[in-house]
Amino acid sequence: MIDPRSPRFGAGITAVLLLVIIALAFAFPPEAGAPFGARVSTPSFLLLAAISLLFLWGAAAGVQRHPYGALFRALIRPRLAPPTELEDPKPPTFAQLVGFVVTAAGLALALAGVPGAVLVAASLAFVAAFLNAVFGYCIGCQLYLLLVRARGSHA
Repeated sequence: MIDPRSPRFGAGITAVLLLVIIALAFAFPPEAGAPFGARVSTPSFLLLAAISLLFLWGAAAGVQRHPYGALFRALIRPRLAPPTELEDPKPPTFAQLVGFVVTAAGLALALAGVPGAVLVAASLAFVAAFLNAVFGYCIGCQLYLLLVRARGSHA
């Protein structure tokens, strides 16, 4: 069981970084018809690749072992009152997988030369991270619960 404030903290960091990616995508767009190397060396592409790897880390290792979780436990949690309740780590871990799929798809489409792929992927991921950080509404967690219910109703 995990402190539910930890994934929200991580979502806040992610949302800020995704906003930076969106700004970078507007400030430094790849040139039309740019060669492969120019597309993958844009600041927005590189930062989205880093965020995508962080999502993969959270999905593979679990949110308990994610760097943002470690940062929360070391710096933030000691300054807060104990949580009123704990939550299952499976839904937020699945949400990390959803974030990875969205960002990896954006990276793959950008590599294929689709204009605006990084911007669209970062924007979609930003909306999800913002909703989680600000309102505690985790889209990936809701998808997890829908899948669990769907699997259970067909068993």
